[in-house]
Amino acid sequence: MKNKTVIIDNVEVQIGNERNLLELCRKAGIELPTFCYHSEISIYGACRMCMVEVEGRGIVPACSTKAEGGMVVHTNTKQIREMRKMIIELMLASHDQSCTTCAKSGDCRLQSIAKQLGVTKVRFKQVNEIKPVDYSSDAILRDPSKCVLCGDCVRVCKEIQSVGALDFAYRGAKAQVGTSFNKGIGEVECVNCGQCVKVCPVGALTPKYQINSVWDAIHDEKKVVVAQIAPAVRVALGEYFGKEPGALTIGHIIAALKRMGFDYVYDTCFGADLTVIEEGKEFLARKAKGENLPLFTSCCPAWIKFAEQYYPDFLPHLSTCRSPQQMFGSLCKDLIPKQRGISREDLVVVSIMPCTAKKFEANRDEFKVNGNPDVDFVITTNELATMIKESGIDFDMLEVGSFDMPYGFSTGASVIFGASGGVSEAVLRFAAETLEKGSSQEFKQFRGEDGIKTSEITIGDTTLKLAVVSGLSNARKLLDKIRSGEADYDLVEVMACNGGCVNGGGQPVTTSRTAVRERSKGLYNNDKMLQFHVSSENPYLQQLYAETLDEHKAHEILHTEYENRKRISVKDFVLGEADGNKELFLEICFGTSCFLRGAQALFKELTEYIRENGLEEKTEFKASFCSESCSKGPVLKVNGKMIEHCTFDKAKAAIEKAMQ
Repeated sequence: MKNKTVIIDNVEVQIGNERNLLELCRKAGIELPTFCYHSEISIYGACRMCMVEVEGRGIVPACSTKAEGGMVVHTNTKQIREMRKMIIELMLASHDQSCTTCAKSGDCRLQSIAKQLGVTKVRFKQVNEIKPVDYSSDAILRDPSKCVLCGDCVRVCKEIQSVGALDFAYRGAKAQVGTSFNKGIGEVECVNCGQCVKVCPVGALTPKYQINSVWDAIHDEKKVVVAQIAPAVRVALGEYFGKEPGALTIGHIIAALKRMGFDYVYDTCFGADLTVIEEGKEFLARKAKGENLPLFTSCCPAWIKFAEQYYPDFLPHLSTCRSPQQMFGSLCKDLIPKQRGISREDLVVVSIMPCTAKKFEANRDEFKVNGNPDVDFVITTNELATMIKESGIDFDMLEVGSFDMPYGFSTGASVIFGASGGVSEAVLRFAAETLEKGSSQEFKQFRGEDGIKTSEITIGDTTLKLAVVSGLSNARKLLDKIRSGEADYDLVEVMACNGGCVNGGGQPVTTSRTAVRERSKGLYNNDKMLQFHVSSENPYLQQLYAETLDEHKAHEILHTEYENRKRISVKDFVLGEADGNKELFLEICFGTSCFLRGAQALFKELTEYIRENGLEEKTEFKASFCSESCSKGPVLKVNGKMIEHCTFDKAKAAIEKAMQ
């Protein structure tokens, strides 16, 4: 037994499947302080807060030390305690200490660890430099002055999402986390997923709050304010009020919203039922024709932006269906003003979402009518908890409320949208009922925490090949296989966040390894409790289609299309000196698609050619980030003439002709 146990602070602890001493200490009920440890991303060991003393080895970081049988570990010696205090004081000395007005106040790791360690004063001189706050993104607010250089945001963006919008810049005391060309985070390749927000231990990255705007709308007597609540919110909000992950609190949420002054409270799941029907019809039509397969789901706005930036050749494969949030907003703005006798501008639709990317989605131009958005404001689960606390409402004391009808009625198929695999299962339930009348199936093979799940499903005489992906790095792997012909599917569901919306960037932050699983379980349990489990069974939707949504109207307000998007918003820049007296003007595209097709190699060959032929003084060489010819890269312009699928030989011939 000695080979399978560790003595931690005089307590014998059995070694299980823990990855390191840190997890074993937590198993023993000892919460070692950490800034840079998250179970889903790589071990970094930057903060040194989790140092422990192992007899015979000295002081080691618990996060990167494997538990071995026979170890004797001390977690709270005098030396370790003094080290931790000093680290915290040094952090505070180089940190913006406007804690009381910080959005993270009360939920800040630096704040809580300082309190845990009894830090009452800072012995070091304040040396932090106040840097400008980055407001460029619709979804995320970035305050560099509050960054503690833990690297969590950098790693999650690279490892989980394969985007790399954030990285370390400079060295030594000048080191900082930044973006490409020091642009705003809303101007680079960020997909707004908010996973950086979820792992940031301080207030350096937070959702871009819209709380005050929502309060202003509620207090404006001219406005009719409606709320729509996403499924993942109902199994996570309770964590802010002491409940376990997965606890279903929808009745309390509705009651709280009505007390706060919302005129009507509806369910985004009504929009999800709409999405299932529209996407299900689209999928079956494409399958019958064999066109633009696989069909990719379009519910996740972070995934959509990822595809627009990195895989524009797959855009024809995206479902034209709007997300449930946008379907619901469009439907509300089209129908409710007529029913209530008010203007479109006087109806305010507020979405309550687990996701920061929904803020970006709501502000997309294609989801506006004459400048008025279908969804006016998006607040996260975190923001809703803040609003409830601001109101002084005792959440536990509330009597449960009920959704307003008809847009508050939904089926179990729509509720499971919040978990990875839920959209596919909901569409398959609809497809099964359509292809085999009366068929009732659950398709549980798409449930679970695996990042990529694949299966073949036979419904009647039809065999369907499906893939379910969560985490954009997993999506990239699957897309590359599809692009190369290595994999072939009929339907692919993509969610940007591991585990789906239940793990969105606006959800409660937790160190529990089972929280996401429990939230998903809560949604599937909610599905079982509901009367209907196939979206087409929703009686209010049946009435809506019979009375209002003919084929033309449904396409107008429930569908959209997407276009290639620049990876970074930056003007073309000159790679050499520009003096206006050049004879040869070259412009090469460094957009993602051109880059992957060899733009960098072409640039190197051309610069060598220019130098070897004495053309440096005569040449101005620019780089752009999108020539909008992504499928024809690499793209080079020679004196304004575009060369697609450019090779060095083509470029050389064009340059020689231009210089004649």
